[in-house]
Amino acid sequence: MSRNDIYTIQGEDYKQMAIRILQAADVAADIGDRGRRVGIKPNILAAKKASTGAVTHPELVDGVLTYLKEAGFRNLVVLEGSWIGDLTCQAVRVCGIYDICKKHQVPFLDLQKDSFQTLDAAGMPISVCSEACALDYLINMPVLKGHCQTTVTCALKNSKGLIPNTEKRRFHTLGLHKPIAHLNTVIHQDFILVDNICGDLDFEEGGNPVTMNRVLGFRDPVLCDSFAAESMGHRPKDIAYIRLAEQLGIGSTDVAGAAIIPLNESAPELKKMHRTQRVSRLAAYANPKDACSACYGSLIYALDRLNDEGALRGHKTGSIAIGQGYRGKTGSIGVGQCTKCFEKTLGGCPPKAVEIVEFLRDAW
Repeated sequence: MSRNDIYTIQGEDYKQMAIRILQAADVAADIGDRGRRVGIKPNILAAKKASTGAVTHPELVDGVLTYLKEAGFRNLVVLEGSWIGDLTCQAVRVCGIYDICKKHQVPFLDLQKDSFQTLDAAGMPISVCSEACALDYLINMPVLKGHCQTTVTCALKNSKGLIPNTEKRRFHTLGLHKPIAHLNTVIHQDFILVDNICGDLDFEEGGNPVTMNRVLGFRDPVLCDSFAAESMGHRPKDIAYIRLAEQLGIGSTDVAGAAIIPLNESAPELKKMHRTQRVSRLAAYANPKDACSACYGSLIYALDRLNDEGALRGHKTGSIAIGQGYRGKTGSIGVGQCTKCFEKTLGGCPPKAVEIVEFLRDAW
């Protein structure tokens, strides 16, 4: 797998989806020596369930540990430090990841209890937990979701769980963007498995999850977060920490030049979607028929961006067709390749939210 590859898979068997991504990327060969210390870093910021859109699904961690153990790796750890105000030891139990570690007999390391080392992060001194410094290979498992301060959060910001609480406090006084970018000059993410199952619209603690039922694989954390930004309706270079990370040489924002490799041909039908009041209000503008989760979720993210601009006012509910039920049919406005016969349509399977935003601005 090259650094400009993006693996995608859709479905509801999250454990097997994780395994298929790792197999396709041949992560075992990339790690090499079975005795190397491999760290798995989920996102467990607080005592939340994954269904809230806040934390990594335990099924994905189960898939990663199953794959690595079957490949013969024996020096595995899962490690995390929750955000200030929550205890990691409690959060890991609430989300179910502690039970997964027990099942596989893999230690969970609470980084809130760890020592730290101060490193030179491209001219900025940053303290990093000792256990993170001791890893030979890091598999980062962020949740693709919104964030109240940085707009989006994914691979680069998930590294913040590898620093002590004192450093987290300092990051906030510095404004997050610059220290997050600099932190990733000393935290090397070897593989990134993204939980794009039901991340929150705009708040890292969850509450407004959007069902996507998708898992992604990357080698480049800047490309990862750039793809995440576009998936949520934002331009990558409008997000300061992503732009700064590229300037520091951590990776590339060139999503257009990436090779997107889908690992399954078609997505399952959207049979259900967890809807908060806010998501339901946005969904009212859609007219789905057998819509896939990833396509429908992209539309919800796009409608949220347009709602922030006040651009939904005056438009009829149910005016945007989406889903496999529209194949070969005609209509006014449609999103996704299944509506290609419509008068005004945007292709893509699924289209990105940033593309849907631009399309609807012109089409409505």
